[in-house]
Amino acid sequence: MDLKLQFLESFKVVGTDRQEHKVCAYDRMARNQALPGGEHWESTGVVEYRLEDGRLVEALADGSLRIHGSNVELRHASNQTA
Repeated sequence: MDLKLQFLESFKVVGTDRQEHKVCAYDRMARNQALPGGEHWESTGVVEYRLEDGRLVEALADGSLRIHGSNVELRHASNQTA
């Protein structure tokens, strides 16, 4: 199955590493070869999150985000308290 990513949005987060990061959200799109006449792409219903540098971000069941392969948790920058 052919897949591509369609940009949805980006937002700033702060990690438990105390660094500010930019997360980009993408809709995973799959080619629909059943339709004739050119390329037709449809949403798979899966959103993929990546840091601006391309590293994968995991969306956990409790709604939190974590950098894949690390213990760094991410929180929306607007949710931080001083």
